[in-house]
Amino acid sequence: MTSYKAGQRVALVHTSDPHTLLRPGDTGTVRRHDQRHNIIEVTWDSGSTLSMSLNDGDRIAPATTPPPTGDPVGEATRWAAALRRMRAAGTEAGRTAAEWWAQDAIGARAGGDTRLAARRTLAGVEDGDPAVLDALPHFSSAGESVDIAGWELFADATGDTTGWFGLRIQQRDEAMAVYRDAYNTAVTDRIADLCHLAASPTGRDVSHLHPDRVRIGDVGVFSGDWARTTGPDGANRIEVGFVGTLIEHWNGWAVFSCTREVAEAIVADQQRHRDQYRDSLRDTGVPADELDRRVDAALADLSFDGDVIDADQRALSDDPDAIDRITPDGDGRYVVMSRSWCWEAVDPYACDRIVGDLPDPDQA
Repeated sequence: MTSYKAGQRVALVHTSDPHTLLRPGDTGTVRRHDQRHNIIEVTWDSGSTLSMSLNDGDRIAPATTPPPTGDPVGEATRWAAALRRMRAAGTEAGRTAAEWWAQDAIGARAGGDTRLAARRTLAGVEDGDPAVLDALPHFSSAGESVDIAGWELFADATGDTTGWFGLRIQQRDEAMAVYRDAYNTAVTDRIADLCHLAASPTGRDVSHLHPDRVRIGDVGVFSGDWARTTGPDGANRIEVGFVGTLIEHWNGWAVFSCTREVAEAIVADQQRHRDQYRDSLRDTGVPADELDRRVDAALADLSFDGDVIDADQRALSDDPDAIDRITPDGDGRYVVMSRSWCWEAVDPYACDRIVGDLPDPDQA
């Protein structure tokens, strides 16, 4: 039989008294323990003097909370510190749960198209889609009593293994709510971070380069409407995006400068489109001696002549003088067809591939 000493602090676990206003978690100080009848006389902090008859089913537990000191500021400070520790513990547990989720959903243990899965999850999180959010980890103490679950979490977070039983019901509810909110918020935030990485064509978070954030002088990812395709999920996809600096707008379209590396990729991509169009013409029976003329009439011919890009659009525009020579500026940067083609800043996550050096978030 547990022996309680006068002056010992205890917390109510259960009482069968139907008339008392005491509730589990209320604390008090032992006045006397009648060990013969196993009755504990307690002065409760609420003012009640209800005794606990342990042989009749009443239950109490040792508590570490001190008796009221009359110092509400000090008590509030200690409670705020306990809640901060509960919030930190919930955040850590939520991030861990998100990491485990990611391994199975978009990571090494996942099957299928993980970039597609990451894009779908990210879109659902950003849109608040219940079908997506409900499938993410959530804090749950189902199957455990509130006292047991709360005691374990509170003890782990604060290092106080008995303090839980000294808390009032309202404090227990508040502590659990703080932990739960921190856990669920951390899950959502961390999963969004991981999905940004998994959905990125570069393996890096490129959300800072979203077109809504790109202003004159900013680095962005650019493409044209000819590069758009439809992905397996029905969403618009872009075969390749090109990194550049937005310098102005022309008739509503973007004008951007880029490095030699990116300019070479634009030229190569244009040649790829010309080759694909030539193949499609050949497949439809266009004679071989007609192929070049038909391709030139549909698509500009870009090529490098040293450091200069020759843009031949004579057949396309039916103008014998329509040959532009695009020269680099003093920094070696090019403005490729920006006042002839309809370029626009695009979402990097919509790109299957990106050419060029992407800035870090603090450099964009």
